[in-house]
Amino acid sequence: MLAQIEFFFQCKKLFDVEVYIMNKEEPHLSESGIAESSRRAFILRTAVVATGLPLSIGCDNKNHTMPGRGDFPLLEFSLQSDKEYADPFWQVEVDVVVVSPDGKKLCIPAFWSGDKAWRWRFAAAQAGKYSYRTIASDSENAGLHGVEGEFEVEAYAGDNELFKKGALSISQNKRYLETADGDPFLWLGDTWWMALTERLRWPQDFKKLTADRIEKGFNVVQLVAGLYPDMDSFDPRGKNEAGFPWTADYAAIHPEWWDLADRRIGHLVDAGLMPCILACWGYYLKKMGMKKMKAHWRYVIARWGAYPVVWCLAGEGSMPWYLSKQKKEEKAELEKGWTELARYVRKTDPWQRLITMHPSRSSREVVRDPAVLDFDMLQTGHGDYRSIANTLKSIDAAVKVEPIMPVLQSEVCYEGIMAGSRQDIQRFMFWSSLLNGCCGFTYGANGIWQVNEKGKPFGASPHGRNWGNTPWQQAMAFAGSQQLGVGAEILRSLPWEKMVPHPEWVSPRWNKANYHQPSAAGVVNEFRIIYTPSLWSPPKLTLLEQGISYKAKLINPSTGEAFALKGVTADAKGEYHPAIFPEQRDWVIVLTR
Repeated sequence: MLAQIEFFFQCKKLFDVEVYIMNKEEPHLSESGIAESSRRAFILRTAVVATGLPLSIGCDNKNHTMPGRGDFPLLEFSLQSDKEYADPFWQVEVDVVVVSPDGKKLCIPAFWSGDKAWRWRFAAAQAGKYSYRTIASDSENAGLHGVEGEFEVEAYAGDNELFKKGALSISQNKRYLETADGDPFLWLGDTWWMALTERLRWPQDFKKLTADRIEKGFNVVQLVAGLYPDMDSFDPRGKNEAGFPWTADYAAIHPEWWDLADRRIGHLVDAGLMPCILACWGYYLKKMGMKKMKAHWRYVIARWGAYPVVWCLAGEGSMPWYLSKQKKEEKAELEKGWTELARYVRKTDPWQRLITMHPSRSSREVVRDPAVLDFDMLQTGHGDYRSIANTLKSIDAAVKVEPIMPVLQSEVCYEGIMAGSRQDIQRFMFWSSLLNGCCGFTYGANGIWQVNEKGKPFGASPHGRNWGNTPWQQAMAFAGSQQLGVGAEILRSLPWEKMVPHPEWVSPRWNKANYHQPSAAGVVNEFRIIYTPSLWSPPKLTLLEQGISYKAKLINPSTGEAFALKGVTADAKGEYHPAIFPEQRDWVIVLTR
């Protein structure tokens, strides 16, 4: 990616270039709630050097949308229309063709940012000199069409892992996600569906939650771009400080909403949390129609495609509106529509970010052609221990489906939902998911996803049911979030990406008669990981290789505290039976050579 930036702006049509090098102070809010960033402005016609600071280049005075601190390697350019339009969002479309140092061309969508201004954002995959030329649907508008320039980028020298390691891709064996430098990426996500609303206040609340999740080891946040679940269109619970992302009846984009959302997306990335961005909840496709949903997705890509993100087409994509009386027909319509949208996103996104779908059950079931997706997400229930059977069955089936793709547990048993699913079930679901073939896990805390405030909870969904009133500040401290971080740390210390489910390596083991039993995974002759829920007696380790002595640890999955197990070698039957555990509870057993 990029970092310290030397920018050389050479336009065929000469004009003054405004360069904003934003300092580390927080943006201040005006009475309208719009950010007014503290900044230094320079009017130049020549070269600009920015070292370790976010950079914004343009010809207007409205560049208040960039992240406000840190080494954030993202360029933003502004264009100023020569014409007035009655409906600029729909009347003009602008793309920018960027030619990279190796001659590769990227077609980058620009976005209307209000009044006569358009912007486009860029992050480079390699160092060197770039050139660009704008293409507008109105070729007579010299301010938007045919604007040309060059800029030079140096290699990224910062310490943000999202930029250092590069964009996510799919591993060669199609089983897990990896970064551009080839390192495996163990996804530990958190669910913040409504985090872009004003109920999670900026900056104090949003930054507090971000810091907590970074400390606990999370690296992904799943959130929705303004068209939220569990509410109808333009429900006041879905506002941010500037209102809604669209004007009434979805007539046009409301840029001020997106300007404020930029601050939050930028802060997540600056902190090292990768946004997994859902454009909407699935039923909005029918509410808005295909044309407007494509426009919504194009705007999402134009705003955030240059960031290190993952695209999630929609939440519960084929789920009809809660109160629909034609659910079967609408489900089929949504499956067809989201398949078309997936192809549109792939075609429109020059960065080729990974694409998935948050489902009611499996991403594959939401689209007519699974090839439009890069990896499969699962949702397997919120029934506490009652959801264990469906979870294990769903994972076991998903990892075997052809064509193979990575499988990720994206929603199961939010902690605290319906006053249940506490930390014990969180640990069970995490370890059972990862040891049976999932390449990542998304946690959720009831109270955070809908942003309950003390004395002012989210309230009822359209179907009239209320999922719980726990304030988000209390939910943030639920023990499960910390304990899943412990689990991720244990796995990241091992070559987890190589492990294969081996349920036969432990007895008793989970099976169709009893899904509450231990799980095991690893690599023959290399390492083994066994998760055992609380049992009266420790399970047997089975099918051990003869003549191999393993280094073995017994790890408390709540704290990470480890105890050595000595003399783990196979008996004549290829088995090893641990003594009584130090405490009657669940444990993780790790065997390494």
